[in-house]
Amino acid sequence: MRGLFITFEGIDGSGKTTQINHFEKYIADSGIDYIKTREPGGSKGAEEIRSLLVKGKTSRWSPETEILLFFASRRDHMEKTITPALEAGKIVICDRFTDSSRIYQGFTRSGAVSKVDELHNMMIDLEPNLTFILDIEPRLALKRGLARNTGEDRFEDFGEEFQKKARKGFLELSEKFPTRCKVINADRDPSKISKEIINQYENLIQV
Repeated sequence: MRGLFITFEGIDGSGKTTQINHFEKYIADSGIDYIKTREPGGSKGAEEIRSLLVKGKTSRWSPETEILLFFASRRDHMEKTITPALEAGKIVICDRFTDSSRIYQGFTRSGAVSKVDELHNMMIDLEPNLTFILDIEPRLALKRGLARNTGEDRFEDFGEEFQKKARKGFLELSEKFPTRCKVINADRDPSKISKEIINQYENLIQV
């Protein structure tokens, strides 16, 4: 792998999309070859699975079935999009990856993070070089997320307590992977957040 794999994580409504767009502009203006992608999705097959996961009632899938659907999507995404880009030396900017499954399906829904890790090790075996965890108070994030009214609100519909638990999980994850996971205070002016993200990225490539 000659490229660089950078992911953005955080609870729904934390401002990931805004910050990914800022970071993408910085990378593009720097003349660096890159792709921007997302999960669930990022390849034709994965996008078809996405609609099964982000729409419908919260009870649509059990946590265990949800884990398997996410990994089916992720495997196709990795094969068709992520791995070819990394092998071509590109930067891959990804909205969510396995960390979201560790937190949403593992830590928050089922308490089975070990199952997620086992599937990851068997089927994916790839960790990002750098992960930005956008941290924000869950009530504010939930208000933002539902205000988007995209029709892909299944995880927002789990409610505030779910988001509180997910936030706790992401913060614990940052302690488990302190080298790659950088917690970013997302309750600030977006330009200040963007500046901190760019500084963290520049620190990484200068090592």
